[in-house]
Amino acid sequence: MNENPRLATPDADTDPGEVTQAQTRAEEQESWGDFLKFLLKLVVIVLIFRSFIFSPFTIPSESMLPGLRNGDYLVAAKWPYGYSRLSLPLEVPLIPGRIFASLPERGDVVIFKHPVDGTDYVKRAIGLPGDTIAMRGGTVYLNGDPLPQERGSFVDIPMSANTNCRSDGGTVVDGNLCRYRQVIETLPSGKSYRTIDFGRSMQDDFDPIVVPSDKIFVMGDNRDNSLDSRFPPQSGGGVGLVDADLLVARATMVLWSTDGSAEWLLPWTWFTAARWDRIGSTL
Repeated sequence: MNENPRLATPDADTDPGEVTQAQTRAEEQESWGDFLKFLLKLVVIVLIFRSFIFSPFTIPSESMLPGLRNGDYLVAAKWPYGYSRLSLPLEVPLIPGRIFASLPERGDVVIFKHPVDGTDYVKRAIGLPGDTIAMRGGTVYLNGDPLPQERGSFVDIPMSANTNCRSDGGTVVDGNLCRYRQVIETLPSGKSYRTIDFGRSMQDDFDPIVVPSDKIFVMGDNRDNSLDSRFPPQSGGGVGLVDADLLVARATMVLWSTDGSAEWLLPWTWFTAARWDRIGSTL
């Protein structure tokens, strides 16, 4: 007895053409079914990867200059601070609270949800729970000690369609570069990073703040052009002390960067607008 319907011998009264057409339709249906299964598996794998391993984020402002620029596309690690509904697409409430929770290390570039409007923000973690943070004359004081600063150098940022030159802090040189005063700041761990200083401003000073439990004090590297923990939380503005449950990921690398001059209808501009020297930069 032949158990394979595809190999069955047609009856004498059956039109061979009808058998061939039926077999073709069955094969097409099977092919579409296999493709849909593959597509479903691919979607599941991508969702798992983006939710729990790495996910892309964009930099829409200049608050993290000079390390991050407007037009940078980051890849961020999702596991360092644990998982919550904020880790999932559309913030689907499938994870209760925050599991495998962990705090950032000082100096981490963290991505978190704004406490008021829920948009993605990226800043540098400066103070952890129990730390006392203050600022005097542009110098950050951590637990009573000033963070060492190396002053006197400058950084030149190429100007482009998405990167302007702030007249209150930068100077245009050679027609297309914006020169800022640079300050290299060092944490007690030895981690150093570059910040930008516009000069004296009202946000250069604030009284000591003790960071409460499960809160993070964050600052932008572009110190005079960043709405961060120095400012009270409000939609589109300051973030105040950030709740650790709002942490989403740790920025790790620049995956792509564009100067903003690309046009969708002109594919070659996708390449001419790329900042090739920034791609692959680690944070």
